[in-house]
Amino acid sequence: MLDFTYYAPTKVHFGKDKHKEVGNIVSSYGFKTVMIQYGKSSIKNSGLYDEIVASLKEHNIKIIDMGGVEPNPKISFVRKAIEVARSENVDLILAVGGGSVLDSSKYTASGALYDGDVWDFPQRKAAPQKAIPVGAVLTISAAGSEMSSSAVISNEELNMKRGYNSDFNRCLFAICNPELTFSVDKYQTACGIVDIMAHTMERYFTVCPDTLLTDRICEGLLKSVVEAGSVAMDNPNDYDARATLMWASSLSHNDLTGCGRENALCVHQLEHALSGEFDFIAHGAGLAVLFPAWARYVYKANPGRFAQFARNVWDVTEDDDEVAALHGIEKMEEYFSSIDMPLRLRDFNIDSSSTARLAELCTFGKQRTVKSYIELDYDKIKDVFDLCY
Repeated sequence: MLDFTYYAPTKVHFGKDKHKEVGNIVSSYGFKTVMIQYGKSSIKNSGLYDEIVASLKEHNIKIIDMGGVEPNPKISFVRKAIEVARSENVDLILAVGGGSVLDSSKYTASGALYDGDVWDFPQRKAAPQKAIPVGAVLTISAAGSEMSSSAVISNEELNMKRGYNSDFNRCLFAICNPELTFSVDKYQTACGIVDIMAHTMERYFTVCPDTLLTDRICEGLLKSVVEAGSVAMDNPNDYDARATLMWASSLSHNDLTGCGRENALCVHQLEHALSGEFDFIAHGAGLAVLFPAWARYVYKANPGRFAQFARNVWDVTEDDDEVAALHGIEKMEEYFSSIDMPLRLRDFNIDSSSTARLAELCTFGKQRTVKSYIELDYDKIKDVFDLCY
């Protein structure tokens, strides 16, 4: 096990009706002016927006409305939000939604207290030195951004999707009520299931010494998500299944599943190129296509690891490691299919010639490689994209 520092400062308020306590939670920190970021109409149609506003107003908190965050959130929206946050002296950003709203809020929070352009952060030209605090009211189980140090944004002018990690991206608090996910449709529920699994598998499939405890945490989380995911797909109002997915979402991406080993999130790098270029592709759907293809491409570099995954997550019984490894990858793909996720790039109706462009985007114009069991350069990344076409 490698040395590590584990830091998860977010205070989690988990359970039924917890969102109704938002005014009390916010006021307990002394915040006076809150920017609410959210998507489009869903939280207003459901009545959630009114409940949150009423709770905040009970505590005399000024509200700055900043709705309109899109899936694969855009840097142009963040730049507008930054200007509003500065002019209104916002002292808390409340993200009401899922990963896209949280990412937008995090970029706004750090960009509002930075003199340059917020795009500098994912370009590694600068790093945040301070940020407005961010709180979350979670409405979908997927990204785990409510407890993670990461934030991802799309630059629509450049067709680039980039992320960066910083402790300033950590939410101050997260309100997690599984009931708020009952209305999430089957497609987005499935995308969320894949994202949770991918965050865990990315940390599981890394070059590292033995990390038995962390392995068991990952394997237990994955088995729980597979089971709860199937239940939630069949019965969207099953509280226990939705609760399992919501808590797993947080644990999958708060670094717990990566303790004691190096973490690169290789397949996420490929997917960011995919949904950065094709904005209509949901992140989880892209991962469902890419993860089995990546696994088939690299498994021979560590068949024992993939065989362990097959046996401990998918109950594969083959003794031969290579046979077991392939069977485990097949089981993963079959599960993604069972929750109606796409399995091929062509399912998105994109042209096969796009794989060269995607590989170029992923390697920043052939300027970098992506860390994996084998070092993935432009040619190898194109091979992976071709394999899943």
